[in-house]
Amino acid sequence: MAAEHKLRAPVHVSAFVVTCSDSRDAAHDDSGKDLREGLSAAGHTVAGHTVVKDDPEAIRGALAQAQAAGARAVLFTGGTGIGRRDCTVETLRALFEKELPGFGELFRMLSYQRIGSPAMMSRATAGTYQGMILFALPGSPQAVRLALEALILPELGHAVRELTR
Repeated sequence: MAAEHKLRAPVHVSAFVVTCSDSRDAAHDDSGKDLREGLSAAGHTVAGHTVVKDDPEAIRGALAQAQAAGARAVLFTGGTGIGRRDCTVETLRALFEKELPGFGELFRMLSYQRIGSPAMMSRATAGTYQGMILFALPGSPQAVRLALEALILPELGHAVRELTR
């Protein structure tokens, strides 16, 4: 059944990348760059990208920018840890229409296999919002590559198709 759904799924998805960080700027955004390059290499369109402070208003503004650009998927990197300033997860969860807990669970399982017990401190998550799928990923380049290659790219078209059913 899943294979059948994937056959009808879009091959190319318009995506937007948002880096949430108080310490990175566009010149030092390795995770955002890795996401953009990975999406493009897989045939998806990168509708835009931005670096914002790890701040709820800035994060919501970036989401509005992604929506205006026509993105169907928005990949956020950063702000998913347990630090005092980390607020990406809380900001996005407040907007989710439907949360995809399996994404975070699978990501932490895969992370555990690679890095061990520090994986439990990741609060990576995903959910839907106004016809888009949102992914909240850690800020490390290794983590975003893992999430992109193992989970997001294999299901991105399928997930977007399911949003329209």
